[in-house]
Amino acid sequence: MIRWLRQASRWPLRGTIRFGALRRFTPISRVFGFDRGQPIDRFYIEKFLSAHAGDIRGTVLEVAGNEYALRFGQDRVTRCDVLHVEAGHPRATIVADLADAGSIPSDAFDCIVCTQTLQHVYRVREAVATLHRLLKPGGVLLITVPGISQISRFDMDRWGDYWRFTTLSARRLCEELFLPANVSIEAHGSVLTAVAFLHGLAAEDLRPEELHHCDPDYELVITARVVK
Repeated sequence: MIRWLRQASRWPLRGTIRFGALRRFTPISRVFGFDRGQPIDRFYIEKFLSAHAGDIRGTVLEVAGNEYALRFGQDRVTRCDVLHVEAGHPRATIVADLADAGSIPSDAFDCIVCTQTLQHVYRVREAVATLHRLLKPGGVLLITVPGISQISRFDMDRWGDYWRFTTLSARRLCEELFLPANVSIEAHGSVLTAVAFLHGLAAEDLRPEELHHCDPDYELVITARVVK
């Protein structure tokens, strides 16, 4: 009787949960939801960049492309360089490894946009040190990194996919070089958005209130605004 009462007090009852279309061994999308709409992590990334669009100004460096710098910086950007590790990349104006970029002058940029990059750099401390060195005094570094995420197979097979972060690890990485008062860290996500993202659902598959709900124990994306 006691055992039955204990089981009955659990809700939903064990064995009665219906996963529906999510009861499967393969994700709905293996490309982060790009084939369905806006990936859920990109919803949080773009929300963060929109909130700090005023920081994207003057001479700007973006990693891998210039889409975000031009989209959110608009006419505030006077020059935009693109850093890529791969020689011959069509959009790269600077070819270098963030962990070993001694050829790039110091104090060169008013803003650096570094989204979903640091997880692909094994020597991540050296990469953050490079970002610090490249910023002008008073310059702003806008970073996003994954917390809960699947592997990016494209990157894994080329230059690697090494790390996942928490707000604590992101803060400690930044505060090793930047003043703690100049480091602002936030987490975005919930158990619902994390499950949806792992299955490759898109932001359009969720309601606005579901996307905006935040649970600090389910850090899907971590964002950092850091001032030198």
